[in-house]
Amino acid sequence: MTPAPLSRREFLKAGALVISFMMPGTVGGTLGRASATTAGKPPLTPDELDSWIAVLPDGRVTAFFGKMDMGQGVDVAIAQIVADELDVAFDRVVVVMGDSAVTCNQGGASGSTGVQRGGATLRYAAAEARRILLERAAERLSVEMAQLTVRDGVVSVAGDPRRRASYGELINGQHFHHKLEWNKQYGNPLLAKGLAIPKTASEYRIVGTSIPQRIVADKVFGALPYVTDVKVDGMLHARVVRPPTAGCAPVTVDESSIGGIPGARVIREKELVAVVAEREWDAVRAAATLKVTWAQPCTPFPPMETLYDHIRQAKPIGGGLPVNKGDVDATLKTAHRVIEAEYEWPLQSHASMGPACAVADVRADQATLWTGSQKPHYGRNGVAKLVGLPPEKVRAVWVPGPGSYGRNDAGDAALDAALLSKLAGRPVRVQYMRHEGTGWDPKGPAAVYRARAGLDAQGTVVAYDFLGKGFSRQDVATTESDPKDTLAGQLTGYAPKPTVIFQVPAEAYDFANKRCGWECIAPLLDRGSPLRTGHLRDPLGPETHFASESFIDEVAYTAGVDPVAFRLKYVSDPRHVAVITAAAEKAGWTARPYPNPRRGKGNVMTGRGVSYTERNGTIVAVVAEVEVDRRSGRVWAKRFTVAHDCGLIINPKGLELTIEGNVVQAVSRTLFEEVAFDRNRVLSVDWASYPILEIQDAPERIDIVLINRPDVAPSGAGEPSTRTVPAAIANAIFDATGVRLRRVPITPERVRAALARA
Repeated sequence: MTPAPLSRREFLKAGALVISFMMPGTVGGTLGRASATTAGKPPLTPDELDSWIAVLPDGRVTAFFGKMDMGQGVDVAIAQIVADELDVAFDRVVVVMGDSAVTCNQGGASGSTGVQRGGATLRYAAAEARRILLERAAERLSVEMAQLTVRDGVVSVAGDPRRRASYGELINGQHFHHKLEWNKQYGNPLLAKGLAIPKTASEYRIVGTSIPQRIVADKVFGALPYVTDVKVDGMLHARVVRPPTAGCAPVTVDESSIGGIPGARVIREKELVAVVAEREWDAVRAAATLKVTWAQPCTPFPPMETLYDHIRQAKPIGGGLPVNKGDVDATLKTAHRVIEAEYEWPLQSHASMGPACAVADVRADQATLWTGSQKPHYGRNGVAKLVGLPPEKVRAVWVPGPGSYGRNDAGDAALDAALLSKLAGRPVRVQYMRHEGTGWDPKGPAAVYRARAGLDAQGTVVAYDFLGKGFSRQDVATTESDPKDTLAGQLTGYAPKPTVIFQVPAEAYDFANKRCGWECIAPLLDRGSPLRTGHLRDPLGPETHFASESFIDEVAYTAGVDPVAFRLKYVSDPRHVAVITAAAEKAGWTARPYPNPRRGKGNVMTGRGVSYTERNGTIVAVVAEVEVDRRSGRVWAKRFTVAHDCGLIINPKGLELTIEGNVVQAVSRTLFEEVAFDRNRVLSVDWASYPILEIQDAPERIDIVLINRPDVAPSGAGEPSTRTVPAAIANAIFDATGVRLRRVPITPERVRAALARA
C-alpha cells in the first residue's frame, strides 16, 4: 500500500489550508478530488508567495517545489537553499514535489535545471518570506528591522535576546497573502521575485555543506513507496497489446479467446487494443492469449545495417547553422592540410531499471493520475486533453518511479492508464512489461557527423567545419502534455507533429573560420513507432560531443600537439581554461608522444584520453584511462578524472554522486548500448538483447575536482558530464591502440575488427 501524497493540511496544523489527506493504506475515497482550498488560502498561482512557502505554527517550513528529484537529491539542495534564506535549521524544512494540486508547474525535471531555475524561484520566495516575517517582528517588538537577528526561525532584538518572537508566532497559522513578480520562460513560470534581496554566498551556513539524501535508507530497506505500489479502490489491471509489426493496425480482435480468464475483457479504441482484469496476472495472461489479426506488415524500417547510409542519403526536413564565422570553404581550399572524419551514433533506449507504471482514476467530472514521469504537470495536461476534461479538473501526483532522465515510457503509461480508465469506467493501473519498456520507449536519436579542419604549414587550425545529421531529438516532445506525443494519442487519432531540432557542439574553441551546422531527417515511421526519437539524458549531447571532441583529438594528433595543450591553445575563456587545467593536473597528465609508445606489448594495452565540453553554463573536462585487451577486444574504462564548474555549489557530496552517476551511465552508452531492429520491429527488448554496463565493467576509480564559484549562479549538473565521457574514452582507446573507433558502441567485436584492419 502507498500513502497518499502529504497535503498542505498536514503541514499547516492550524487548519489554515484544507486539502484531501489520506492515511497510509489503500488510496481511494476523495483523493485528488478535493483540490479546492478553504480558510482564505490564495489560489495556486506563481505570483502568490503562499504557492511556494508555508510556515507552520511550530516554525517548521514547507517548500512547494514544482519539479521533482530523479535520484540526485535535488530536494535536499532545495531544502538547503530555503533553510539558508529563512535562517531555519535544515531539518525543519520539508520539500513537497511534483503534485499539480499543491505545486506550481516549474517545467518538471528537465535540462539539469532543478537548482539552476527551480532553486532560484524558491530562493527568492524564501528571501521574501523572511523579509515579511522580519517586518512583522519589527512591528511586534517595536524596533527597526535593522536591529533584528534571526537564528533557527527565532527573531530577536540584537543585544536583548529576551525580546524575541518565533516564525510560528509571527505567522500565527495564517497565510502570507503576498504577491510576487514572476517571469515566464519557455512557457513555464520559473522565477518568482519579491522585494527582498537574497543572501550573498558569504552569508550561507547550510548551502555548500554535504547533507545526505533523506530517503536513501528507505530505498535500501525497501520502504520507499514507488508508483508501482499505488493501489486505488476498485482498480483494474491493464496490459496494452502492441502489434508484432510496427505501424500495423488491428483488423479483428477475437474477444472469445480470453473467455476462460476470470474477469478479463478487451478494451479497444481505434488502433489501441488492451485488456483489463481484476487481478494483474489475469491481465498478463489475457494479453498473451488474446487473438488479434493485424494488418499486413509494411516493413517500415530500413535494414539495421544500412541505418547510417539511410541517414546520409535521406533528404533533410530542416536544419540550422548556429555557428558561421569567417569563410570556411575558401580557407579549406587553401589550407596546407585538410583532415576529415565521420562519426556514427546509434539509436539508444532509456532502458530504465523497471518498465513504466501509472494509475489513473478518470471520472465524468474529474480525474487523478499517479505517475513516475519527471513532468507530472504536463502529464495532467495530456490526460485532460485525452479524456476531455479541463486541466484544473485533473490532478497529477508524482510518485517515484524507476527513473527516466528524459522522455521515457512513463508518459506513455500515464496516458494509456487515463484512456483505459475512462473507457472502463473504473480506476486502471497500467504496468508495462520489460519487453515493452525497452522495446517501445522513445529512443535517443541516431546520427552521423562529418567534420573537417584545415591546418596551415605551421600546424595552426585555420578552418573548422562540423555538420551533424540525424533524427530529431523531438520526434515526440519533451513532455506528454499533448496526446499526439504519446502512443495512446497517436493510436486513437492524434496526428503527430515532430519538432525539427538538433544540436551543434558546445565549447569555446576560437578558430578564425568556424562553421557548425545540423540537419534533421524524417522519422522512420510517422506514428505509433517503437523507434520514435525523443530526449534521452543530455539530448544529443553525448553523440555530438563524441564526434566533435574525438575530431579535436584527431586534429591535435595531425598537428603533432599534445591533446591538452592543443585545447588550451584555442580556448581563452578563464573558466574553461581552469577546468581543462584542473582535470589534467589531477590526472597527472604530462605531455608525451601520442599514441602511447609504452601502451603495452602484451595482451593488455593502456591509454589515456581527454575531452572537454560545456552545457548551459556548466563546464566539464574529463580524462579517461582505459585498458584494451588485444585478444578479446574488451575495453575497460578503468579510471576517470572529472573537473566540474557549475558555479555556486549547493551540496558538494550530492554533486559528486551526480557526476559519478553521469560517468557510469555514459560509459554504458559508449561501450554497450545500441537498439537492434529489423525491417518490422525492435529486437532489443530485454537485458540480453540490450546489454548495459555491469558491475565488472564499472570504473575502478572516479576522481572529481569541484571548482566552486560562489560569485556565479549555480547551473546544472545532472547532464553536463554525460556528454564529456564518450570522446574521452574513444581518445584513450586511440592512445592505447593507435586505432580510431568512430562508431558507438565500441564493442569488443568492433575493437577486434579495427585492430585486425590496422
